[in-house]
Amino acid sequence: MARLLERYHKEIVPTLIKRFGYASPLQAPRLQKIVVNTGVGEGAHDPKIIETCLQELALITGQKPIVTKAKKAISNFKIREGSTVGCKVTLRGKRMYEFMDRLVNVALPRIRDFRGINPKSFDAGGHYTLGLSDQVIFPEIDYDRIEKTYGMDITFVVRSRSQEESRELLRLLGMPFRSN
Repeated sequence: MARLLERYHKEIVPTLIKRFGYASPLQAPRLQKIVVNTGVGEGAHDPKIIETCLQELALITGQKPIVTKAKKAISNFKIREGSTVGCKVTLRGKRMYEFMDRLVNVALPRIRDFRGINPKSFDAGGHYTLGLSDQVIFPEIDYDRIEKTYGMDITFVVRSRSQEESRELLRLLGMPFRSN
């Protein structure tokens, strides 16, 4: 069992029940999935960039990514409908908790001048999206072999009733929110 998943069941759920007054442990907010998305617009012109992006994302997440295609043509960016523009991975279960553990405890502290993440990036459904500027912060990536840096969006899909419940769950899971 993943270390963070075990901590969720033993420590976090009882804390959330006490804080929000749930009648059952199944009412407590839970992490449903984590979606890691990278946009590589130059991949429409150079398939080698997409291939390295796929390999690096597979190293980071431990799961094979899928290629995303453009839904509409955008002439200003020279992108045709159906051309390759990025890749994404949807993590669930044990892999999701292991990725989150590595992100919070290893990758985020490696960001230069890191003071915490923005606590206001929740959407109306209580899901949190975090943007990273490059993939170098993950220890699985060899800095000397990088040809091009690219950013990624990490979305934490939380099943909860409100943003406050989602924020509390992510805080208890170890997310380093910046204090305002």
